[in-house]
Amino acid sequence: MNIRNIAIVAHIDHGKSTLADRLIEKYGDISSRNMKDQLLDSMDLERERGITIKAQTVSLNLSHNNQSYNINIIDTPGHVDFSYEVSRSLSACDGVLLLVDATQGLEAQTLAHFNVASELGLKIIPVINKIDLPSADTKSVTEDLSELLQVDKDTILQVSAKSGSGVPELMERIINEIPQPSGKLSQPLKAFIIDSWFDNYLGIVVLIKVVDGTINLKDKIKVFSNKREFIVDKLGTFNPEMTNLTSLTSGMVGFMIASIKTLDSAPVGDTVISSKDEHAQALPGFKKIQPRVYSGFYPVDSNDYQESKKALDKLSLNDNSFTYEPESSQSLGHGFRCGFLGLLHMEIIRERVQREYNLEFLMTVPSVTYRIEDKKGKVLDIRKPSDLPDDNTLKCYYEPIALISIVTPSQYLGSVIELCTSKRGNQRDLIYRSNMVEIRYEIPLSEIIYDFFDTLKSASKGYASYDYDIIDYRESKMIRLDILVNKKKVDALSQILHKDNSYRRSKELIENLKKLIPRQNFEITIQGCVGSKILSSTSIRGYRKDVTAKLYGGDVTRKMKLLKKQKEGKKKMKKIGNVEIPREAFYKFLSTSE
Repeated sequence: MNIRNIAIVAHIDHGKSTLADRLIEKYGDISSRNMKDQLLDSMDLERERGITIKAQTVSLNLSHNNQSYNINIIDTPGHVDFSYEVSRSLSACDGVLLLVDATQGLEAQTLAHFNVASELGLKIIPVINKIDLPSADTKSVTEDLSELLQVDKDTILQVSAKSGSGVPELMERIINEIPQPSGKLSQPLKAFIIDSWFDNYLGIVVLIKVVDGTINLKDKIKVFSNKREFIVDKLGTFNPEMTNLTSLTSGMVGFMIASIKTLDSAPVGDTVISSKDEHAQALPGFKKIQPRVYSGFYPVDSNDYQESKKALDKLSLNDNSFTYEPESSQSLGHGFRCGFLGLLHMEIIRERVQREYNLEFLMTVPSVTYRIEDKKGKVLDIRKPSDLPDDNTLKCYYEPIALISIVTPSQYLGSVIELCTSKRGNQRDLIYRSNMVEIRYEIPLSEIIYDFFDTLKSASKGYASYDYDIIDYRESKMIRLDILVNKKKVDALSQILHKDNSYRRSKELIENLKKLIPRQNFEITIQGCVGSKILSSTSIRGYRKDVTAKLYGGDVTRKMKLLKKQKEGKKKMKKIGNVEIPREAFYKFLSTSE
């Protein structure tokens, strides 16, 4: 059988899922009644937001020039937070369709995907989409693509994924230009684990690419890294529905079900071999995903802790890039320290928990992983402020540095440079294209995860895009900012941030908190501090009762005596009074602080 394994890659909203729809509609085994938009986007969130979150696979069987072809297509996400899904998908492919919106041109993720595909040595077919739109500028986009790929302009395809124009020509190019998988059918079994997820009815489903040999039903297989053995219960492909087969042969991409109980039993990137093969070598895997952003998730209702743990456990089975571990807070009780690829990923997880499990969480301010070195030379990774040891024992802080690539129209270059400079960035490269500019900066990761996206869009009137990757850890002047309420530290509100931002951030936090804490019968002091140094302070005035209301005439000393007694009572109350910050206040505060 002739096999072609390809991935559709592009910047967000450039039409990947729509193009996949047209290919399935024309060449897939699906009735018009079952055909719908975003067919491969299985989650409601994907359809509502119009984005792809999880890479999805479809297998198309067709006849061309009297030969049978099996075309495996992977529709990949376009958002920077899910770039790991793309790199993982490309490891199973022999070529890519590099899709570019004719109205937007080359953008940051376009360049990022091109670089990854080039490093893997994949065949790249350039495709310009949305050529039927009035604002399409196919000429300049063709010039940019030709320059980027170093190819003749005539080799760049033009399609409309919405209408289907150019799709037959695209399939012709896929068949003729994408190479056949290089594996050998005669060799012992070797299969690459692309992805795995939990299904409520089937258990753990493993997506594999068979590199060498054949895998059959009832075969006894072994996972290379942990030597765990399983018996294959089901095999098949997505057409786009799950279609059962008796075997998967060299080059094919499909699913495997083998009574696997946990994702650790079949790690993504691992190799599946025959249980009888004692001399097999593992296939090259890929770098294990490391979360970029961490946040504390605390159930709004503390009685939901166990249910929350079950929900997060199931979500982690469906999303290998999401991690969690138990933690506790004096202010918020028991919760979880969760790791994400970015703020969008974090928001997706929160929404899924709300929708699928009807659970509400308080989320602490997102943080990155810092690195510290103590005076004894010991190096530790810090994911939350409470993990920091005493300042007296610290030698220095290190913070993660990201290399960010921004693509923007040239008229907004000045605003973009100003933004990057304000975020403690150092310029590395500046590349001019026909009507766009690519600029690269080294910026601390903590400066990117908060409001960088919104500020960048504002500075460029919505036209700029970006992609980033963590490249290094560098020494930096970091501090831990603590919030005190009546001289008691509220651990849930502590933050690690750069020294230069400490005064501004401290002022913002205490002013926000002042609006949310209910007044008491005594004055409440709110302070932002670093160690023993107070950076900012404010107070909430206490209620005052008119203790002289029932006095009618008499000596003024009686009035003064009552006021003095009240003053002493308030002073005593302030010393012994306990300020309970309502969970609703935490919810509002943490929501506005993200």
